[in-house]
Amino acid sequence: MPPFLLYALKGIAMGAANVIPGVSGGTIAFITNIYERLINALKAFDIEALKMLFRGEFKAVAEKVDLSFLVAIFSGIFISILTLANVLEWLFVNHEILTLAFFFGLIVASLFAVGQQVGQWSLPVYGALIIGALIAILIAFLPPATANDGFFYVFLCGVVAICSMILPGLSGAYILLLMGNYILVLGAIRTVDLGVLVPLGLGCIVGLIVFSRLLSYLFAHYKDQTVGLMMGFVAGSLLIIWPWKTTEFVEVGEGKEKAMGYTWNIPDASSELLFAVLLSILGFLIVFGIEKAASRKRD
Repeated sequence: MPPFLLYALKGIAMGAANVIPGVSGGTIAFITNIYERLINALKAFDIEALKMLFRGEFKAVAEKVDLSFLVAIFSGIFISILTLANVLEWLFVNHEILTLAFFFGLIVASLFAVGQQVGQWSLPVYGALIIGALIAILIAFLPPATANDGFFYVFLCGVVAICSMILPGLSGAYILLLMGNYILVLGAIRTVDLGVLVPLGLGCIVGLIVFSRLLSYLFAHYKDQTVGLMMGFVAGSLLIIWPWKTTEFVEVGEGKEKAMGYTWNIPDASSELLFAVLLSILGFLIVFGIEKAASRKRD
């Protein structure tokens, strides 16, 4: 198989993972043996590369940033996101409880996957975990984020989501869900809404160039503390993904409503509950299997 097509297929797998809250595209990159090459390629976008570009040294720039590799990967990601966006938006609208139950299982498994990245559990790591959990729980009990199509906020969503995408064990789609713009982005992809896609894309570019270097530094010097913080945040944020909750709305004029909070419920025994539990277990097993494959490669 031609290398470009092979990398494009791996990009498709990464894109599918990042559309689904709870699954990490970074984990897929690690399993398919492209993670280190991807991080190095992203870090290569520096001032020197920019100077070379202005001097017209296009071939040298392409070699420095591993351009053919990146084009193949991100082409696959783009194709995957386009094809899955409509399906996931329909599932959220028509089968919210079942969809969230599946995501809940994915995220629980991702929590264990993140924990396995800690080299040595120590007091600072436990402290970071507790802080992350408290922050996420506080977010869950504050008025939830709602769809916000403001240019700067969508730009920020792009920055944060793309940064999480390149971290094994943390899903960019999950971050968009927490920030309230997951459905907004899915709809923008379906309708090609440039008012959302342009700032989102700009945010992704800034995140890739700037934060990939910052994240690389943090993981190189404070890996265990950083992973502990992520693990705590994911654990506390499960409150937001709990399928059986009632969203409280208030009227804000012109027939529009705004979410003001959640009421968490205990589900009643029903066939839907059985299906939800089975889907949650299925989601858990999918991520658990992926992480097992990654563990075997690490060994």
